[in-house]
Amino acid sequence: MSGREVFLVDGARTPFLKVRGRRGSFTPVDLAVQCGRPLLARQPIAPEDYDMVILGCVNVIADEMNPARVAALRLGMGAGMVAFTVQINCGSGMQSIDTAFRYIREGRGDMILAGGTEALSHAPMILRDAAVDWLAGMQRSSGPLATAQSAIQIRPRDLKPVIGLERGLTDPITDLSMGQTAELLAHHFGITRHMADDYARESHTRLAAAQKAGTLEDEIMPAFDREGNVYRHDDGVRPDSTTESLAKLKPVFEKPFGQVTAGNASQVTDGASWCILASAEAVERHGLKPIARIVDSEWAALDPAVMGLGPVMSATPLLQRQKLSAPDIDLWEINEAFAAQVLACLKAWQDGDFCARLLGLDAPFGAIPRDRLNIHGGAISLGHPVGTSGNRIVLHLAKALAKSGGKRGLATECIGGGQGGAMLLEAV
Repeated sequence: MSGREVFLVDGARTPFLKVRGRRGSFTPVDLAVQCGRPLLARQPIAPEDYDMVILGCVNVIADEMNPARVAALRLGMGAGMVAFTVQINCGSGMQSIDTAFRYIREGRGDMILAGGTEALSHAPMILRDAAVDWLAGMQRSSGPLATAQSAIQIRPRDLKPVIGLERGLTDPITDLSMGQTAELLAHHFGITRHMADDYARESHTRLAAAQKAGTLEDEIMPAFDREGNVYRHDDGVRPDSTTESLAKLKPVFEKPFGQVTAGNASQVTDGASWCILASAEAVERHGLKPIARIVDSEWAALDPAVMGLGPVMSATPLLQRQKLSAPDIDLWEINEAFAAQVLACLKAWQDGDFCARLLGLDAPFGAIPRDRLNIHGGAISLGHPVGTSGNRIVLHLAKALAKSGGKRGLATECIGGGQGGAMLLEAV
């Protein structure tokens, strides 16, 4: 691809905090500020000297409309800082990086702060249509008698709120929940419950090992709430998980025989992540030390019912364009929306008929070695704050490449609504 080189020079994220049945301590912007402030403080340039701020966020709360702008102002980046929020469901955090990448590549910026944030614990509760109509009638009522007549028309069950997150995770075209789309892939590709549970166990084992070794310490900034509590680590990991213990959990979406359970699906989580992107000129001018070069990116769309195959549909054409094959990639990050979904992608890449019909390949794309995939765990053990995950996997991939000595890495994810995103990095 023509244009200027673009580098990922630094990044940081908060711990991913599991939602535990109540509102968490941080709003989306709170999270973005928690990891953004120390990240900016350690850079050799002033916060107001960036060209723009781009932030992915899906569940924007009413008090923080355009959270990118609110975060930029709270981070002291100045009233003149252009900041905008992007939303492509699960791909939002990667979309922010991709948008920044294209701005810099085309010469329309030199230093851009690109991130993702999500506080799923703050997802709204929604009034039912009947309750909205009743409240509107009450507003229009004139006089005590009319008001009393309107008041008695409401049925108690209509006042029960709808969980916004539940509706948000249901596709409006197919009326399938994201978990049901994973069930479809499990059926199509022969993913058994045992296979899914064993993959989930591996995710927890890998994250626990990374935490014990301190592998993630340069990636995570501690978060401090208003009560003085400190959050230092991703808190959803269950290091004692076994395939046998996970097998005891009941299916959530297709009872009683489904494959997807709370144990082999991504966790509902709060968290934020930022990456700083810079041109080669900015790297030289400010004496920056890049972690990785962003080589290329790709977006794809497919039937929402099988949205979990988004990584296959986006990563494959990207690698074809770069004349690369599976063995050329040293590390892979595939966002773990569901264990069955990740395993279905791996099977699809090895299925000759699938690759011929849907990817136009003469032979199977090939196998992705498990020791190169999500080597420090993924969303099953860390959690999946929707607008953040795409940013996290790019940041972590860059740092993992640097530590492992690998040359190339690919980050990819499925996206609710039937899309996929992929980004190719090269170690510096």
